[in-house]
Amino acid sequence: MATKIATWNVNSIRARLPNVTAWLTQAAPDICVLQELKCEEAQFPRAEIEDLGYNLAIIGQKTYNGVAILAKAPIEVELRALPGGEDDAQARYVQALIGGLRVASIYLPNGNPVETDKFAYKLAWMDRLAAHAGTLLALEEATVLAGDYNVCPADEDVFDPQGFAGDALCRPESRSRFWSLLNQGWTDALRLFRRGPHVYTYWDYQAGAWPKDHGLRIDHLLLSPQAADRASDADVDRRPRGQEKASDHTPVWCLLR
Repeated sequence: MATKIATWNVNSIRARLPNVTAWLTQAAPDICVLQELKCEEAQFPRAEIEDLGYNLAIIGQKTYNGVAILAKAPIEVELRALPGGEDDAQARYVQALIGGLRVASIYLPNGNPVETDKFAYKLAWMDRLAAHAGTLLALEEATVLAGDYNVCPADEDVFDPQGFAGDALCRPESRSRFWSLLNQGWTDALRLFRRGPHVYTYWDYQAGAWPKDHGLRIDHLLLSPQAADRASDADVDRRPRGQEKASDHTPVWCLLR
């Protein structure tokens, strides 16, 4: 039996609830991590998700951010925030053990505009993530760091590399920090199985980006060596992006034997 793990920035769980429940029913991931809930835990549509057989771990925030882990097995929450940011009140990280597998839901800061404090916050957050990721690798256990990283790792991950060269998602400072995670020993699950351009996970609402396939690959599943050894497939499910009232992101998933 393989475990199907998915990540999806839903861009408001309450606004996308019919799409989310339909996809969970159809795709039936064993574990699904969500980002950009845009609601506090009390407003999360818990009953509708639990009715589909999922346990929940929710870190909410009013109007902004918010992350969650949905799993068909029991969830043992380990962390409700990324270590190293005692003054950071933004709901961007939750980590849990699920049946011997460690999973985190990550909503990394966007960082735009780059000339503001938002870019410095993004880079500092990525430095904290790298430090924590190193401690997780040292455990030598199967771990998946999944979520919206707000980073296009390479030019093939953006439809217009030249046009996005100055964007926080593609700036060298952001990319180098993402690649430092891979250099630690993490594996980009999607790139194990899907190579080449036009492998996107996000299409802006503006300028007809979706019908033109003007996309970005910013949602990633990073696997520890113990998880990567079990990986058997990964892909992007583009179907939800084409629906009415769609999120601007679509689910990404991988299978672990």
